[in-house]
Amino acid sequence: MSDSIDCDGFRANVGIILCNEEGQLLLAGRCGQRGWQFPQGGINPGETPEAAMYRELEEEVGLCRRQVELMGTTEPWLRYRLPKRYWRKNSFPLCIGQKQIWFLLRLQCEDNSVCLDGTDHPEFDRWRWVEFWQPVAEVIYFKKRVYARALEQLGPLLYPEGVPPRPDDLRIPRRRRRRSKRRSSSPTKNGAQPEPALIEGALDGGSQVNR
Repeated sequence: MSDSIDCDGFRANVGIILCNEEGQLLLAGRCGQRGWQFPQGGINPGETPEAAMYRELEEEVGLCRRQVELMGTTEPWLRYRLPKRYWRKNSFPLCIGQKQIWFLLRLQCEDNSVCLDGTDHPEFDRWRWVEFWQPVAEVIYFKKRVYARALEQLGPLLYPEGVPPRPDDLRIPRRRRRRSKRRSSSPTKNGAQPEPALIEGALDGGSQVNR
């Protein structure tokens, strides 16, 4: 099935943060590439984020629902934009980025249950446990900010006594504000702010966590 892409060009997606009993996180290496990332994948039309998460969990790391504990999710959508060189400009609708719901899971089985080659086209060819902030340091640059936001939201569920401090040398790009033509700052007739402001706020996401 095709992916769900909204009217702003963002593909609906789920991200998976899988932890162990020591509070370490699973980081996976892309097949044939140097890059490392969390498991993630698109939400099919008509599929709920939770259903998509469990499907991607099985496809990408070979785990099923009974082998993990669902600890919480982020809310609302967290977004990131793709650099223009990654846009598939001949595709319709055009996808310019991802909007994601992130799930925090705790592994409830042995490490050797993780299986990366359970499909004909595996996403990853290696994995390892890393400390809390390490994924932000290793993921590709345009995902660093959304990774940090997901960890900031979900971290208190994993570390209720306090999330590990962010390393001083961890560099996270700031969100670039798009330039817009000067426009009136007056509200619309129903008292709402103009639509561009609503979109900009949505892109920035929120800080809620669903337990």
